[in-house]
Amino acid sequence: MQDSQGRDNYHAMHGSFGWHVPPDFNIARECCARWAVRRDADTRVAVIAHGVKGEGATMTYAQLQQRANALSNLLATLGVHRGDRVAIVMPQRFETAVAYMAVFQLGAVAMPLSMLFGPEALEYRLQDSEAVVAICDESSIANVDQVRAQCPLLREVIGVGAAAADADIDWQAELQGMSTEFVYAHTHADDAAVLIYTSGTTGPPKGALIPHRALIGNLSGFVCSQNWFGFDGQSNKKTDAVFWSPADWAWTGGLMDALLPTLYFGRPIVGYNGRFNPELAFTLIQEHGVTHTFLFPTALKAMMKVFPEPREHFKLKLQAIMSAGEAVGDAVFAYCRDHLGVIVNEMFGQTEINYVVGNCARYWPARAGSMGRPYPGHRVAVIDDEGRECPPGVPGDVAVNRYDIHGDPDPIFFLGYWKNENATRAKYTGDWCRTGDLATRDEDGYLWYQGRADDVFKAAGYRIGPSEIENCLVKHPAVVNAAVVPKPDRERGALVKAYVVLAPHVAQARAITTRGQNAFDSELIAQLQAHVKDKLAPYEYPKEIEFIEQLPMTTTGKVQRRVLRLQEEERARSAAS
Repeated sequence: MQDSQGRDNYHAMHGSFGWHVPPDFNIARECCARWAVRRDADTRVAVIAHGVKGEGATMTYAQLQQRANALSNLLATLGVHRGDRVAIVMPQRFETAVAYMAVFQLGAVAMPLSMLFGPEALEYRLQDSEAVVAICDESSIANVDQVRAQCPLLREVIGVGAAAADADIDWQAELQGMSTEFVYAHTHADDAAVLIYTSGTTGPPKGALIPHRALIGNLSGFVCSQNWFGFDGQSNKKTDAVFWSPADWAWTGGLMDALLPTLYFGRPIVGYNGRFNPELAFTLIQEHGVTHTFLFPTALKAMMKVFPEPREHFKLKLQAIMSAGEAVGDAVFAYCRDHLGVIVNEMFGQTEINYVVGNCARYWPARAGSMGRPYPGHRVAVIDDEGRECPPGVPGDVAVNRYDIHGDPDPIFFLGYWKNENATRAKYTGDWCRTGDLATRDEDGYLWYQGRADDVFKAAGYRIGPSEIENCLVKHPAVVNAAVVPKPDRERGALVKAYVVLAPHVAQARAITTRGQNAFDSELIAQLQAHVKDKLAPYEYPKEIEFIEQLPMTTTGKVQRRVLRLQEEERARSAAS
């Protein structure tokens, strides 16, 4: 720990940590049932619905358990057995939390699907997973209905709210007739709990099968990145903690980094079903007294540009901010520290092995721009192609060992890719599980992100990592966000090209300029190029800049550089023909 004098005791913490994984473990029992039998279960709030007033604004742990029991009984009557996949295609709402608890305690496998998925994406996942039941609301029922005929194993669709009219089963009507008593299944820690499909940036999406024990593996990172969530960190005295994240509960970041760990600690999480914007974020945080949050770097960048002095407008109780998905960068780091009063804890992980590296500013020094250090319980290294650990400063693949520093199995690991043994084997080099993300390690064990293996490129013989250039561009007041990709070039192989999203006031000035847009753009491009030249190596400045209204993003908040890279390659082919 980092004591009051600021000394770094990280190594003592990491060295003394050991896992305790019971043979039998069920996520629903730990996240709901054990809280529902407490004396305060009728008043202990589990989920808060933002934008809802009155009695329907909250759901207690007692209500969560009762509704989950009724749904478990309904699923059982529909013939759902242990190990069967149940698709949950809903946003942040009460019924989504209920559905997860019901599926887990039944011993079935929850398959979260984003409400943003179109018919083609839904059809692939429903077919591949062989899901037997889907639970939908009005945001997803039309797309599910559109592909229903192509998914013969999908026996029933349960409709929530307005979706009931187009579904086989009306959630509300059927649950009213179900018993609220249910005996949860005794699942082993290694039994499958969740099937989450990866984004598919390097091929068709792969289903990562996550066991119940993975929640245990997440907890050390969650507690550290949230500055000892729910405790004051000194005496372990409980504190009032309220969690919120815009991360969709259909993704690892929303499910395993927000919803489930918050419920595990018996605290309330705020649910909001709507589009993210900076004012909404600050208003929600203020209204509900949010103390802990997970915000993507993209969200923080937008909040920073719209509200550079947020404490002049909002009363905040923030104690911790975790950020992941992209490199945070020192501009966002400084904003959180100086204007939100919280040092952002960057975190790194992926669906298959989540929450493995990060910072905990409360107990060891965070370094601006660093991914952090391996969280307690995880043995993480930067390795080369042969699986050897790279020396400090030498880039390589971030990898996690199956065993911790004591030689005990790390519970964070996924079981494998669904129906894809070859892909599972390819993920490993011996006991090292490769992430596909490049980083360097410094002498103190901090990791420094270099980008996805397929995002790093060479230009004029120099190795270019896009995140450093993007971070530099965002520091300019005219830029909200940026993505850097290679543009094919005959002489140098590739040029550094930046796609830039302009700040609202600059975009407006660009639209109404009387000097002509070309002149405006030329001047602004020169300013941005000079800005990067002044701060980075000469070969890193973008030779070409294109302004764009918004960057292509995954539903998990990551910039899809691959889309822009392929666009540049197609343009080059067209120009050559």
